Amino acid sequence: MKKRRTFTPEQKTKIVLELLADEHSLTEIAAKYEIQPAQITRWKTEFLENASRAFSKEDNAIDKLSKQHESVVDELHRQLGQLTTAVNWLKKNLEKSVSPQNRRSMVDKRSFVSLCHH
Repeated sequence: MKKRRTFTPEQKTKIVLELLADEHSLTEIAAKYEIQPAQITRWKTEFLENASRAFSKEDNAIDKLSKQHESVVDELHRQLGQLTTAVNWLKKNLEKSVSPQNRRSMVDKRSFVSLCHH
């Protein structure tokens, strides 16, 4: 069984633009890329339906929000990395630096008791 090929948006755009240029027929382009003509026709329809988005200001707003979201996620990942490093350091070094009696005194006994009863 032959594995299904996938095309990137850039590849699809190139094929559709080649069809729109009217230099070759649909059949010729389909044979060239080994794609069914119906598939190219669907890509062309989708391309033309979405062509106005190239000039839309809404997409710029979406891109701006997307970049803001990415920066927030990056900052949260950075903070998570710092906290993970701090916790790992404490796990390694707390035992060496604090006596067992001091470590026991750090535990809130009321919290511990309430956890045991739930």
